[in-house]
Amino acid sequence: MAFNTITYAVEDHVATITLNRPHRLNAFTYEMGDELIAAFDASDADDDVRAVIVTGEPPAFCAGADLSMGAETFDLIGQSQQSGAFDDTDPKWRDAGGKLNLRIWDSLKPVIGAINGASVGIGATMILPMDIRLASIEAKFAYPFARRGIVWDGCASWFLPRVVGISTAMDWGLSGRTFSAAEAFESGLVTRVVPAVDLMPEARKRASEIVDRCAPVSVALMRRMAWRMLGASHPMEAHRVETRGILQAGIGPDAKEGVMSFLEKRTPDFPLRVSSDLPDWHPWWDSAEDDY
Repeated sequence: MAFNTITYAVEDHVATITLNRPHRLNAFTYEMGDELIAAFDASDADDDVRAVIVTGEPPAFCAGADLSMGAETFDLIGQSQQSGAFDDTDPKWRDAGGKLNLRIWDSLKPVIGAINGASVGIGATMILPMDIRLASIEAKFAYPFARRGIVWDGCASWFLPRVVGISTAMDWGLSGRTFSAAEAFESGLVTRVVPAVDLMPEARKRASEIVDRCAPVSVALMRRMAWRMLGASHPMEAHRVETRGILQAGIGPDAKEGVMSFLEKRTPDFPLRVSSDLPDWHPWWDSAEDDY
């Protein structure tokens, strides 16, 4: 699969997506956003892929939006009038970072972020819907939107308080300050900080723990259940969905294989596939929320 701003490779059931504009510190463009969405579409459609790693071509993860247009960088209306790139009067025009993050959030495969350097602006918001976030010691983070005279992107006003809490989100967002990987770890933004040389091996290790031992359909359902329940108003919503899931999974071949492989002390070989075997109760949410 050929891309201009990213690379996409599959090995040992793991898709690795690498932001690939190192001459611009992997700065984000509309083309990159579209290509990332296409890459997640590809990983979801491929049953050989059971986990996804996202990283950046050194020396950065993603330094934020490409500012090569200078003061006009965020003047999307002006750009549309000049180029016709999009219709600013269209009520369905949407923030590119938000479109990307909603696609990552909706992934059927678990997503591991391997943050290997500067992670700024959209580079720091795109990691929020990833399930496991690892960082190198050299990584730096910032949400500098207020310093640029704009506001959050990438649905960060929804994700960041849920990931690190409202107080930390406000500290980082309202100040726009740069903070270290150590602070990111202490606040729960990343789950582990390692030397740069160990970052990708650690990401692959985390991926292999999922790929080698866990049922792909179970992983897909549990991922979506956990993320969507962050917006639930009562634990009964989780109880209803989990009850339906347990009842149907219990009569299926994956549950039988999971138990027998454990009792027989062998590696499981789960037969169900994400592309064809998601249960009939999925999706359980109101599809209207996805229409925007």
